[in-house]
Amino acid sequence: MVRAQQVLLLRWFILSAAATLSGVMVDARSFADVRNVILSAHKNVQAEDKVGFYNDWAVNYEQDVALLDYRAPLLAAECIALFFKGNQEQAVILDVACGTGLVSSHLRRLGFHQFVGVDGSEKMLDLAKKTGFYQELHQCMLGRDPLPVQNDSYDIVVIVGALSVGHVPVAVIRELWQATKPGGYICMTTRGNGDNLKYKTELEHMMRMMEEEQRWNCITVSEVEEWEKAVAEQESGYIPGVVYLYQRT
Repeated sequence: MVRAQQVLLLRWFILSAAATLSGVMVDARSFADVRNVILSAHKNVQAEDKVGFYNDWAVNYEQDVALLDYRAPLLAAECIALFFKGNQEQAVILDVACGTGLVSSHLRRLGFHQFVGVDGSEKMLDLAKKTGFYQELHQCMLGRDPLPVQNDSYDIVVIVGALSVGHVPVAVIRELWQATKPGGYICMTTRGNGDNLKYKTELEHMMRMMEEEQRWNCITVSEVEEWEKAVAEQESGYIPGVVYLYQRT
């Protein structure tokens, strides 16, 4: 109970800091700017185009997701911290689709220190390197290239943001499982809004199949109503999302 209260207090502190940062940057870029960026991403259907989009977005990425009130990195980090039973300082985390390092940044604040990052965007990886969080960084096109890491090696594998329509195929979660040590944890997220519902259904079907194959056990599924601000014309307010946490058998 004490640990849960500490995590909740830390979450409040981080959200408050993010709100302050967002307020500082709002004059530089508006929500309309962010909305246009997100909607333009939907036009990039080829893998190379998607990587090019993220390369171009890298310089504004963190301030834009602050304006979007994108909560997935923090929520995933909190979920891991609440349920991980091992030594946090010694745990080795594989941060897949790491971007600029937002997930690992939150995990560091929660007591984790060892990170390996993987992303398809060279520019995102350049910014991740500057954080100093990662012992290793690898460029990889998820779904096309195999994960450039050893199997059965990581205490925790986390992927935030990439499991959605137009990004990576649901089959990637089998590679996440392979990279995880027996007994290790796999944390995944996806959006729950209208244009991602088919992908979400396929993803959860694959998760259940792997559970039936006794590859992992579901630890928790956390449905979140306010995941990030809506950008599609047919949506308003916030869109929902989900955090999944599994443990490899």
